[in-house]
Amino acid sequence: MTEESLPADSPPSLVAADLIRDEARRAPDKPGVYRMYGEDGACLYVGKARSLKKRILQYAQGRFHTQRIGLMVSLTRSMELVVTASETEALLLESNFIKKLKPRFNVVLRDDKSFAELMIRRDHRAPQVRKHRGAHTLKGDYFGPFASTWAVNRTLTTLQKAFLLRSCSDSVYETRTRPCMLHQIKRCSAPCTGLISLDDYGALVDEAEAFLRGKSRAVIGRLSREMQAASDAMDFEQAARVRDRIRALSAIAMENSVTAESVAEADVFALHSDGGQACVQVFFYRAGQNWGGRAYFPRVDRSDTDPEILAAFLGQFYEDKPVPRQILSNVVPHEKDLLEEAFSMKAKVADGRRVVSVERPQRGDRKALVDHALTNAREALGRKMAETSAQSKILDEVCEAFGLDSRPERIEIYDNAHISGSNAVGGMVVAGPEGFRKNQYRKFNIRGEVLTPGDDYGMMREVMRRRFTRLVKDEDEGEAVERPDLLLIDGGAGQLAEVQAVLADLGLDDILAVGVAKGPDRDAGKEHFFMPGKPPFMLPLKSPALYYIQRLRDEAHRFANGAHAKRRSMDIKRNPLDEIEGVGPGRKKALLHAFGSAKGVSRAAVVDLEKVEGVSHALAERIHAFFRKA
Repeated sequence: MTEESLPADSPPSLVAADLIRDEARRAPDKPGVYRMYGEDGACLYVGKARSLKKRILQYAQGRFHTQRIGLMVSLTRSMELVVTASETEALLLESNFIKKLKPRFNVVLRDDKSFAELMIRRDHRAPQVRKHRGAHTLKGDYFGPFASTWAVNRTLTTLQKAFLLRSCSDSVYETRTRPCMLHQIKRCSAPCTGLISLDDYGALVDEAEAFLRGKSRAVIGRLSREMQAASDAMDFEQAARVRDRIRALSAIAMENSVTAESVAEADVFALHSDGGQACVQVFFYRAGQNWGGRAYFPRVDRSDTDPEILAAFLGQFYEDKPVPRQILSNVVPHEKDLLEEAFSMKAKVADGRRVVSVERPQRGDRKALVDHALTNAREALGRKMAETSAQSKILDEVCEAFGLDSRPERIEIYDNAHISGSNAVGGMVVAGPEGFRKNQYRKFNIRGEVLTPGDDYGMMREVMRRRFTRLVKDEDEGEAVERPDLLLIDGGAGQLAEVQAVLADLGLDDILAVGVAKGPDRDAGKEHFFMPGKPPFMLPLKSPALYYIQRLRDEAHRFANGAHAKRRSMDIKRNPLDEIEGVGPGRKKALLHAFGSAKGVSRAAVVDLEKVEGVSHALAERIHAFFRKA
């Protein structure tokens, strides 16, 4: 039964009840995932069930544990079901859907991101150590996760000091003819120029791997014996070099060491909830070391219990991350056994052997680690609630200043950056009640071919059209998208007019846009604001709303300028060989290896170019002509 088959004046509760009863009649008595959608096509809720038929019948019978669930059912206008082979697979699929759709009535993990790792690449004769994010597509050894870029950078620097491993790219390695600055400051052993044999370099790589796997004492012991042997042989320079390596390793080993001997590989979670808000603090322990932590603030409801919150959080957290052998927490998550089964299945897919346990330690060192995480969670939530209270007052003032009906949940701020029209970039920054939402920032490389260089109006028009054409397209396709409640445009009446024209053309007139023009002499505090149908106005000099808008504008300015600088830098570094048809990465590498640089290639004769592997006579003539064109 669909909504259209009911009388037009049927109350929403009757519409939802009949629809759900109809779905229950057709639902299979099998495990799976169900999605409930509202009138506007937005996903309201994603759930899993051992039996889809029985679970949907519970909704149809109207027996709800909370008013919130009753409201969710009354708003439901359609349902979609997916049958799975087991309840475990349903749990994994449920987490995937929640993370993607962010339903209104689910516990939702916000501001999630991938974590940095350290990687020792094994697909080169001289393995490279470097930072890595994302899927493990390259051959090598991966170590992580590290909770912050600072933590992984510090460890990478220590590895360079202690093991002298290269961090340069393969192309730089292949074209070096003498040691680089990293060798001069004793952070690389310079395998690129043969100052160390590949066998000896391989031994350094093996020592680094052993250290990252938690065998720091064994590595330091071997280095101590090597230092003593060098000292006994009166080779004091070598002894001093080894001593420096030992100091670097000891510093990071002592700083990150864990007192709990039973914790070799574990993620520690602590949940603290208060006043309808929750904080989950996570710490990563690998190879007997603490590799940092981070606090999360999932979207929850007052009626959600701690076990339910943690279970939903864990499912979404590990949806795209490797699972450790141990998960320790201060709360036993809802359906713990099912979570363990799902995580073990996920881990076996990755390495074919692991079993994952989810535990709440009651005593000893492991409980001390959980208690430490819980202290951090309490403090983080306290700071968050204080900030939220202050932020709410500021947003109330913004609401009053611009005549909004309610506090803006999503504010988008736009700015453009360029130098005389070159390398033009548009930047979009997003903010809300919880602060800046950096995972939703966007940059737009301005590519309008008919734009006059430096045409700020045209640039803003292109950015707006690309941004909101995509929004309309996603809405038409039923994607869960979040419309902005307020647009802040860096500029005056002209910029605002361009934005309004684009919004009107796309049927988005209901989105309020405000121009923020810098004051005389670009003085902060003297900004003029432009709104449709109103004369320009200013806000009181000491208004918290004014300071807040200045912060938003400055962040957009910083982001746009950073994107512009990066694009300009890439443009400067672009190799001329990239522009020659027929010269791909392989031939480019061969040419640079043969002639040392693009400048060397430009000076080469056709006969010399032909001698390079993979370069035919026709390609050699094309390369030669490219560098001599008028």
